[in-house]
Order: sequence, then structure tokens, then C-alpha cells
Amino acid sequence: MPSFILKQTCCAALVASAFAGVVATPAIASSHREAPFISRHPKVDATDLYMFKSFETGRSGFVTLVANYQPLQDAYGGPNYFSMDPDALYEIHIDNDGDAKEDLTFQFRFTNTNKDAQFTVGGKKVSIPLVINGGGDIATVNSPNSNLRETYQVSVVRGDRRGPTRTAVTNADGGSATFDKPVDNIGNKSISNYAAYAAKHVYNINIPGCSLPGRMFVGQRKDPFVVNLGETFDLINIKAPATAFDPNAESAATDSLKDANVTALELELPISCVTNGTEKVIGAWTTASLRQGRLINPPPKGGAASKEGGAWTQVSRLGMPLVNEVVIGLKDKDQFNSSKPMNDKQFIDYVTNPTLPALIEVLFGSAGAKAPTNFPRNDLVATFLTGIKGVNQPANVVGSEMLRLNTDTPVATTQNRLGVIGGDNAGFPNGRRPGDDVVDIELRVAMGRLCTLNITCVPGDAPAGSLDFTDGAYLDSSFSDAAFPYLRTPIAGSLKH
Repeated sequence: MPSFILKQTCCAALVASAFAGVVATPAIASSHREAPFISRHPKVDATDLYMFKSFETGRSGFVTLVANYQPLQDAYGGPNYFSMDPDALYEIHIDNDGDAKEDLTFQFRFTNTNKDAQFTVGGKKVSIPLVINGGGDIATVNSPNSNLRETYQVSVVRGDRRGPTRTAVTNADGGSATFDKPVDNIGNKSISNYAAYAAKHVYNINIPGCSLPGRMFVGQRKDPFVVNLGETFDLINIKAPATAFDPNAESAATDSLKDANVTALELELPISCVTNGTEKVIGAWTTASLRQGRLINPPPKGGAASKEGGAWTQVSRLGMPLVNEVVIGLKDKDQFNSSKPMNDKQFIDYVTNPTLPALIEVLFGSAGAKAPTNFPRNDLVATFLTGIKGVNQPANVVGSEMLRLNTDTPVATTQNRLGVIGGDNAGFPNGRRPGDDVVDIELRVAMGRLCTLNITCVPGDAPAGSLDFTDGAYLDSSFSDAAFPYLRTPIAGSLKH
């Protein structure tokens, strides 16, 4: 039996538009503070992973991967804002032969350089306390008006991620292996045109082993994920529409992340570079690792506040959205974040016998929310562990949790926010686009929507399978841009000027 868990059972504050009165179910932001240990290390907390065939005009021969980190960023969160951790290793892994092991890994390492801008005050030079120095508008890469320079390097590893051979990704325009990350969107007095400034940090890149160049961007973006959180955590305190059926139910609630930013690591890669022979389905997941040892430096004296050493130790993992939040049991959340897809058999019970649908029935069974009865839940195994046959299942798949994309599927002319269950095979769970409403999709799949489509189960197995469960926070393709880097300009910390 294939390994791992149903990521579907996501569920955000469930509001079934077919219900009346008070209705809801547990829901959570996709991998935002999802496990006890990672909640103590927000700089290495992965929030979402996206992978889709590029839908920018003329780029259908490329696949875009977006790994978001650092959840729930308040735009005004100065004075240090949200630089990446220079003592961490951020990775995006690709499996291109279905064996649940990485074949291609992109490793990101960051360096933060304090330029130590100073003011002369009363005849003495004194270091200023801010990441900007008041010298004027920040408009260029490595602007002299920024007091902090954040750079990064990217390496490619083929085979085992800890293998001995890694080669550098380089700038196709000049050959440098060092790239600048833009300053976060402090406000329009400091950065008058953030969109134009950030665009200067989109790089054409040469990728070792690839005959064609790709593109890359790393920087702060508006969080593209949409979910209703506050009322959900308040004992599912959500009121559904008063009518028996309300077509506006899917947009009846608040998006709790409407004012939040994230930090995105984005790659646009040639499909020919990431696929393997005749196998056109690729799988992906993102991880972050810290050094095994940390020694706090009692007197930093302007230097490092800690000394890091030892082997890299994985502390964050994300493939499908919402898996660790609402599928994995509390006792195993840290274990999941440290695990690899090849070892997912240890989590199989969370998929085949999921608790979330049962919880929904306990809370809302009297309103018609009956959990599916087909055990093991092979519909979830097919969707989230192996891919759906004929849609995104590799020929020789080993069951494991990761995001899977069939690169042969044509780009949709018009995207359907419900992806595959909405008749759009270019959408989730065949990859994931920024406009795919994964909360609504996963809610409906968790409650048996695939049974109504006769996919590894039948309608009788899912009494509530045809109900349109929703968290009431609407999302579609209009929430993102139609060109790389797709995710929108981050919210400014200050709008006054």
C-alpha cells in the first residue's frame, strides 16, 4: 500500500454551501506554524509550494516552482523585517522517475552583509539602527541607500541531496554566482516604486546540465494563499449563509491572510531539464535544514550571536498543502517535518484512516456532513500519494507525499479555481497554481468528491461527496499575475508619502 497521508483533509473553517445555520470545520493556513518545533523557527518555516506549467505567454515549455517561507509577515514588521537565515539550507527537490527519491535538488544559501552606515553625531561616527540609511529612494540592486545587503547562491545537486557533487547556478547576464535579494517592502517613502525595484531582481540563469536558460527570483511577495483562520480557531465560530443554498457561500467569509506577505524562492526551469526520458510526471517538495549544533555566543560584540556546526538536519518539509496541519497527528508533526518521502510508510494510517472527515461528521453530522465509509481511503491514496492514473501518476510510482505535475498537460486557456474536480486537468492536484483554491478542493475530496466521480470508490461510499464544502475565503487566478514571478507585489509597511 502506498505510503503517506491525505493532504486533502485540509479543511478550512468548513462552510458547506448546501448547509444552513452555523456550519464550519477546522482549517489552517497552508503550513503556517504547523508543528511545535518549526513554530520556534519562522525563518525556516515553509508555508506553501506551487508547481505548474508556466502560463505566461510564450513560456509553456517551462515549469515554475515557488517555495514560500516565513509565514504571516506583517508588512510593518520592522526594523529588521524578514531577511532569510544565513545559517540555514533551503532546498527544492524534484523526483523525475517516481521512486520517491530526489533526482534534482536546488540548494539556496543566504548571506547578510551589514554595511554599517554611520552618522556623524557631535563629532563622533555612530552606527545607525535601521536597514535603510536615509540617503534617498531605494531603486537599484544593492542600493547605497540600504544598510543591509542580502545575497544568495544556488547550487544544483543531482542524485542524493547530500551527494559530493554540487555545481553553481550562474547569472546568464555576466556569469556571477551571487545574486541580490531585494529589500522588503518597507514603504513608499523608502522605495517609491517597489514593483519596478523588485523586477530588477528577476534573473536569467544558466543551470548546470540544462541546455536552455531559466529564470529566478527570490524576494518578498504578497502571500497568495487564501483562508479563513480566526473564526476557525475560535472553535469553528463561523456562520453559514441563512438560506439552504447560497451561490455566494464561497466568498462569504474573511481571508485572514489578506494583509500578510511571505518570502518566495522562485525558479522557472525548462521542462526538458527536469523530466526524465519518456516519464513526463515530476514530483516536488521543499525542505529547510539547520546545523545540528548551536552554541549561543554570550558576548557577540558585533559578531555572530551564535556559532553553528555539525551535519545539516531537516526541520521543515512541504509538498502538498495542509498535510502537517490537519492530517498528521500532533505527536508526529515534528517527525513528519524531519522525514523524507521515501519513508512515508510510517504515516500511512493518517491517509487510509483519516481523522478529519470523522471530526466533520461529529460536528456537523446532523446537517448532512457524513464521512466517507470506504476504508482504506484509496481515493485519497491515489490523489495524494501516487497521483491519479491518467492525470499525474508516474509509470513506476512509489507511494509518497509530494506535489506531482504532468508536464504534458496543456496550459489551461481559462483556469478553473477547482482544478481537476472542476474539469481543469492543468490544476491541483495536478501540480498547483497560485489561483487553485486548494482549501475548497481538499475539503470536497476529503469528504468523498472523487467517489462521486467513480475514482477508486463509488458514490455510495460518500454520502456527502456531492456537497460543495468551502471555507468561504474565495481564490481564483485573478489573485495572481499572468507572468513570472506570478506572485504579486508585497504589501507595503507604510503607504503614506
